[in-house]
Amino acid sequence: MGHSQAQKAENRERILALAAAHIRAHGIDSLAVAPLMDAAGLTHGGFYGHFASRDALIAAAIMRALDDGAAGAARASGGSLGEIARSYLSRRHRESPATGCAIAAIGSETTRASDASRAAMAAQIDAFIAGVRPFVADEDHAALAVSAMVGALTLARIYPDRDSADAVLKAVRTAIATLDTQAAADP
Repeated sequence: MGHSQAQKAENRERILALAAAHIRAHGIDSLAVAPLMDAAGLTHGGFYGHFASRDALIAAAIMRALDDGAAGAARASGGSLGEIARSYLSRRHRESPATGCAIAAIGSETTRASDASRAAMAAQIDAFIAGVRPFVADEDHAALAVSAMVGALTLARIYPDRDSADAVLKAVRTAIATLDTQAAADP
C-alpha cells in the first residue's frame, strides 16, 4: 500500500471514529458532514473520497459504534451476570454515551435507519443476548436481562438528577441478580 493509500485509510478511520462517537453522544440526525470533516482535520470536499453519501457514512458509523461498544462490553464482562450488570448499569457507563453501548445510545434512532444499519444493530443485540445466555435459565431470560439493562441505561440517561438515575440503575441491577443462575449455583 502506497503512502497515499495508507493515509487515505488512516483518514477514513479517523472520520469513522469521530462519527461513531458523535452519533452515540448526540444522535444520528445530528451528524453533519462539514463539522465532522473539520474535526477530522480534513476538507469537506474530501468526504466523497471516503464515502458515497452521508447515508453511507451513517451506516458505517453505526457499525463502528456497535463494534466499539461490543469491544468495551467484552472487556467489561465478567464471570457472572451480576458482574456484567454492575459494569453495564454503572454511573460511569451512564455518563459516557460517546464511548458506551451503541444499542442504548442510538437503538431507537436505528429503527428509522437503513436495512443494513438495522441488521447490524440486530446482530449486536443477538450477540449481547448470547453473551448473557450462559448465566440465565433460558433464551427468554437472556432477552429479558438484555432488554432490562438497555432500557434501564436509556432511562437513567434521561433523568436530569443523579439520584433518580442511580435509583433506576440500582433497581435493575438488583432484579437482574435474581436471574443469575450461575450465582445461585455457586456455594
